[in-house]
Amino acid sequence: MAFDLTLEEGTYLVKLARRSIEAKFDGGEADISDAPKVTRQECGVFVTLNSLKGTGGTLRGCIGYPTPVQPLVDAVREVAQAAAFDDPRFPELRRDELPITLIEVSVLTPPEIINVVKPDQYPNMVRIGVDGLIVKKGFRSGLLLPQVALEWSWDPEKFLSQCCIKAGLPQDSWLLKGTEISRFQAIIFTEIIPGGDIVREGLDH
Repeated sequence: MAFDLTLEEGTYLVKLARRSIEAKFDGGEADISDAPKVTRQECGVFVTLNSLKGTGGTLRGCIGYPTPVQPLVDAVREVAQAAAFDDPRFPELRRDELPITLIEVSVLTPPEIINVVKPDQYPNMVRIGVDGLIVKKGFRSGLLLPQVALEWSWDPEKFLSQCCIKAGLPQDSWLLKGTEISRFQAIIFTEIIPGGDIVREGLDH
């Protein structure tokens, strides 16, 4: 990663994501005039929403940019709203759901293509809990964040297979010629309780 983020800077991003969703309900826009300087650099980012409704919590939305396409604060504002209102897997978030929704911001390193001699070497190149994956073949692509493999207790082979499924490909596509596998890392900032304190996890330097 070209730069690091402190807990204070990450806390700003998570609170910005929540403010952006709140602003959408009211037809406004979250102010970013006080954004820390480092957050104005371009960087890939995903915003994940997890509902506390029911037991155990469930995914409620996840949208992001895997590559640096705009300043981080602008990207967070945009993908926070997209995760809440435009994730095709879920209905739009209702205002009364926000107080029981945890917000997570994952700031990504630029993806790097994994080069191997034979595809069966890919599992040896994937570090569970550290690397996220992107699988591409033809016009299809799928991305899974580093924390997903930990949450589901996947080994590297299962992680690769699930990323293929996310791309809409057969699960063994990572073994096929013409499939491109990339990895990235992330700094992850997560609310402990909705709207409450933030914890920092993931990539350290």
